[in-house]
Amino acid sequence: MSKKSWHLSRREVLRGGGITLALPFLNSMSLAAGITGAGRPKRMIVSYIAYGVYDPSTKDGKVHEWSWYPRHDSGPLTFKNSTAPFQSLEKYITYFRGLDHAGGYGLGGHSSGDVFATGADMSGPEKTNNISIDQLAAKTNGHKTRYGSLVMGTEGGTGSYGMSKTLSHYGPGRPIPSLHRPQDIFNRFFNPYGNRSVKDVRSDLKREASVLDLMMENYKSLHGKLDAEDRQKMDEYLESVRSLEQRVERTSEWTHKPLPKVDAKGLNLDVGYTEPTEYIGCMYDLLFLALQTDSTRFATFMTESEHSTGNMVGNFANQVLGYTGATHDIAHKRPDDFSGQWEVWRAERHANFLKRLRDTPEGDGNMLDNTVVLWGSAHPHGSHGTKDYPIQIAGGNKLGLKHGFLHNYEGDRKKPLANLFLTMLNAVDVPVDRFADSTGELTDILA
Repeated sequence: MSKKSWHLSRREVLRGGGITLALPFLNSMSLAAGITGAGRPKRMIVSYIAYGVYDPSTKDGKVHEWSWYPRHDSGPLTFKNSTAPFQSLEKYITYFRGLDHAGGYGLGGHSSGDVFATGADMSGPEKTNNISIDQLAAKTNGHKTRYGSLVMGTEGGTGSYGMSKTLSHYGPGRPIPSLHRPQDIFNRFFNPYGNRSVKDVRSDLKREASVLDLMMENYKSLHGKLDAEDRQKMDEYLESVRSLEQRVERTSEWTHKPLPKVDAKGLNLDVGYTEPTEYIGCMYDLLFLALQTDSTRFATFMTESEHSTGNMVGNFANQVLGYTGATHDIAHKRPDDFSGQWEVWRAERHANFLKRLRDTPEGDGNMLDNTVVLWGSAHPHGSHGTKDYPIQIAGGNKLGLKHGFLHNYEGDRKKPLANLFLTMLNAVDVPVDRFADSTGELTDILA
């Protein structure tokens, strides 16, 4: 068959996509001082820990002194060994028992981590993962900052089906690669132009916009000549092109605003996996700076993946505690002399981040008041379970949330984790009536 004048070769399409995908993703703006009330930034963070948590049973039915949870039944928070790092944050945190995603039930134990931030039913009707809550928030309000979102993970990339290395997804079949190198994250947010002048950056963006315009014109001319199946394929492709067009336009606009000045002297951007405490600390520091400079308001951080066995991340417990085995082994064997210490180490890393937000003034409160932070795992104490996720939520005190309790939704009180997601989204001005399998907001945490 002879090639028609309106035919687009795969090489031509990919060439256009290659140019646009090479765009620098430019970032950051300075946070206006003294923002209060309706004008304050509203942020949301999702952070993940792998292989479940330590929650051993006791003979008297009370919470174990080394349990990840502060108590068993619903009520005011109490603090023991593993929860001690959060004691000074009592008025800012809430724990949950019994929340989970029904969409994760049919997945393998570790694979349920894939849908932690999406609630998708990948073993049922949704053959690919769906949009994550951070990306739904970014889709609604991401235009307010230079970066729509920040996606971080200790292992980087996307992983694969059942072995995800990222929490974030644009939508069906579109995982977002997580960033895991501190220097790369710093450069992307605070030195995005490199050695190029703003003038050169704008010239590059103008060329990219021209290529996208040409692609759209070509598409319009051939759309009516394609059959239904080809039109559907091209529509899906062009959705990505439109997204890139928006990014080019937005990036061009942000070149007219100054980048934030950030002192990197206190950051060890070369830190690696052999120093887990410093490495995780540096990643949290970068997340804090991204929020403080209002470079973004939505982020995910997969601090461990469910399939880190065989790489250096999977040996963090060995590096930190001197445990003679991989972190995954702790999750299965639950040795008394290491399991609690591992939970304390993980809690300290996250608590330090929350305290920094709390101790940073913002308007008539602090940064944590205006930031909702979800922290948890897709496993209970039994590391291959797919129900009853350990969940903690922090902050958002000025966004309508109240804290200081554990809420137990086990048994007859069972509710989906998506109800908490719905509550979080509405708190950051993403008005939605439903997310995944939600049935309504969690009114127990609303002020």
